[in-house]
Amino acid sequence: MLTPSRLDRWGTTHSASRSAAGCPPRADFPFRHTAGTAAGCSCWARPGLRREPGFFFVWHNPAWHPNVHDRASVGVNGVVRLNSRSSGAVCLTWRVSGSGTRGAVVGNLRTAPELSRTLYELKVRSRLSYAGLARKVFISTSALHRYCTGAAVPSDYDLVMRIAKECGASDVELTELLGLWTALTAPEELDEDLTERIPRGRRRRWWSLVLAAVCLAALFVALRPGTPQSAKQTVSSWETAPQSLPRELFGVTMNSSTGKMPSFRVGSVRLWDSQTRWANLEPRQAQFDWTILDRLVAGANQAGLPVLFVIGGTPQWAAPDAPRMAYDDGSRAALPDDLAHWDAFVNALARRYRGRIEAYELWVMGNDSRYYNGGVERLVDASSRASRIIKGIDPKARIVCPGMGQLWKDEALQGMRRFAELHGYDHCDAASVKLHQRSAAEPPETMLDLLERIDRTFHQANVHPSVWSTGTTYEILLENPLDAERARAYAVRYFLVGLYGRRLNLRRMYFYNWGGSRIPLVLQPEGGAPTAAALAVEQLQNWLDHAELSACGHGLAVNRPENVWQCQFSMIDASGRHDATLIWTDKGTADVVTGPGQITVHQLDGATTQADPGGTTRVSELPVLLEHR
Repeated sequence: MLTPSRLDRWGTTHSASRSAAGCPPRADFPFRHTAGTAAGCSCWARPGLRREPGFFFVWHNPAWHPNVHDRASVGVNGVVRLNSRSSGAVCLTWRVSGSGTRGAVVGNLRTAPELSRTLYELKVRSRLSYAGLARKVFISTSALHRYCTGAAVPSDYDLVMRIAKECGASDVELTELLGLWTALTAPEELDEDLTERIPRGRRRRWWSLVLAAVCLAALFVALRPGTPQSAKQTVSSWETAPQSLPRELFGVTMNSSTGKMPSFRVGSVRLWDSQTRWANLEPRQAQFDWTILDRLVAGANQAGLPVLFVIGGTPQWAAPDAPRMAYDDGSRAALPDDLAHWDAFVNALARRYRGRIEAYELWVMGNDSRYYNGGVERLVDASSRASRIIKGIDPKARIVCPGMGQLWKDEALQGMRRFAELHGYDHCDAASVKLHQRSAAEPPETMLDLLERIDRTFHQANVHPSVWSTGTTYEILLENPLDAERARAYAVRYFLVGLYGRRLNLRRMYFYNWGGSRIPLVLQPEGGAPTAAALAVEQLQNWLDHAELSACGHGLAVNRPENVWQCQFSMIDASGRHDATLIWTDKGTADVVTGPGQITVHQLDGATTQADPGGTTRVSELPVLLEHR
């Protein structure tokens, strides 16, 4: 059972109606551990309460301080430390947490030391320093230290397993760690004996306090009608040695055959819905029509944009009995009956565009019957053949394995895993996946949940490829358009997910699409001007010129409100190096401490303001850049 230690001092409890009753002096306050949060006896209290180290929320009496809330930490000595504005009477509601890391728990005190001791012994055995091991598993040194000393518990077993495997843990040790971690994080029931010791009347008052605390919390975080829910926190934080950001990260898929390129800044282009399917290029066997592809490749080369070409859409003559793709050009959702036709086309393509096409994606979507209706074994064979042919002709070309989509569905993940188990990724330089929200209205940060699922599936198959996000869902055309302000925020945050996901090997983002106007978020319709969303994406790239990414984090893990996300950079200019932080919320607004020194706040529209040293700045769903001098 999870119970905080006893109170040395105690305040006065209040129900929702503000009728007073005393909390039982020097009694344990039980709470139920559910989904990482818990509420206990809520007290109007003063600083000086002693509890187990952890984290809890402080809610001011709304009658005195409407809509004001704060957080307070509990140090290793168990003393509650309230911020300066948290003086006077406050309501405390507990949150199961360790040292601020969301999802970690101050769990069973008999089990926590065993888990931390085992992790520590593995680290010592590996002869790796805290910093060295932390880099290998993509977490901060301080977080690893907390896990090895028992100050916090990892929020998911995948992290425990990564730490242990880097230290050379055996299968037996991994199983033992799983048992220890599960014992700490499994939901707990209230102690029946303790429940019986609480008088019936007082028990009812206690539950009313829990309900009041929950309602009060809900009041402060209530969403406006039509506002999407907050993104679930998946990756709490990570740090790395500063790394430069390749411009190719900021890609778009072309939905145009004109040869015109975006008139706002992008870093790379992908060719698919551009009348460049195999059926368009070889309408009859050995008779090629390169007109459109020549035009597109020339336009991209002239603009200095690397080209990712998608091979797919078999001509009718090569697979006459195969089902059709969802296009009007007769292309088939299968490989040719005779793979010699595949070999011949790939050979002709690679020879014509050697040195002009940077990368080849070997099928648009290999786990969706609307795009591929065939066996995984045959797709692996075709990938191996194409890779060998292209590399033989153009050794510098990059090979991207067949795209995998619908990955919110377990069966689609299994299709991707099967491709990996058959060693399909052995033939490629990168994996292609379709990262998207469940619906266009959801915050882009929810894509990190999907990326975690993808990474876990790769790990299960013992592969760890670089990941390129190359598209979206077939149903995207059925989604409602986003309003202009949300489109602007979501477009920028789509690419910020690309930065945040680098811990999980995400390397490129190809936004779908450029040139189209029937999608929820339009960057630039063909023949039209860039939208405000497109110009915001351009501003993001301008900000990150000469920037090196060093860390990303979310919520409590980086001492921010739970709806706040940030990435930190080292900026290089003529005056030398200085720090900067990109910061935003997944919903609503939040006040964040800006820190000491001169802080310039850069807005996406180009406006700048100065923040007070050590003061606070309000951030919103539109990212801002805080430049520290």
